Amino acid sequence: MSATNLHPIFDRVLSRAEKEGRLRQRGQVIWLYGLSGSGKSTLAIALERRLHAEGVVTHLLDGDNVRTGLNRDLGFTDADRAENIRRIAEVAKLFVQAGVVVICAFITPQRAHRQLARTIIGADDFQEIYVAASFETCAKRDPKGLYAKASAGGVQQFTGRDSSFEPPAPGNEALTIDTEAETSAASLERLHTAVVPRIHFQQ
Repeated sequence: MSATNLHPIFDRVLSRAEKEGRLRQRGQVIWLYGLSGSGKSTLAIALERRLHAEGVVTHLLDGDNVRTGLNRDLGFTDADRAENIRRIAEVAKLFVQAGVVVICAFITPQRAHRQLARTIIGADDFQEIYVAASFETCAKRDPKGLYAKASAGGVQQFTGRDSSFEPPAPGNEALTIDTEAETSAASLERLHTAVVPRIHFQQ
């Protein structure tokens, strides 16, 4: 089927404003990124639980979860990583249009990947959070055993070693949460403080 045979009905479905009004919140994507083991998923889970307790409707998208379903056909080449992010961003955008707060936890190693997600979702709906921890610290934590497997040659194209990771560029407005420098509770508090004003429903 060609694009000329597509007939979107965006103009006839319930609007985002109507859905946000019912939920009394503003849809938003909170995109946490950083090396494996930096604490992205831990923070994402804690943030979702706290927001849920406060009455916010949320959905969490996590790298490993998505790769077991929607993106299970993708590998870890540069092209596959970009397609992984593209699909996730499109899914997150659909949730935002429904007024849901989407918490994303993905390595998202390249600045171009983050810009792709921002472009798809829209800058006003995209909050970038860099979860910082050194490669050495993440290797010591190694919650999934990936660093040990990578050092033994069992994981190819491993981010931070075989495949590069680009931190935010100088001047980037991303909030940085350094999980080496502060406790989990302090990291969650800073994250929550940054997120809440973006999702508070305005009359």
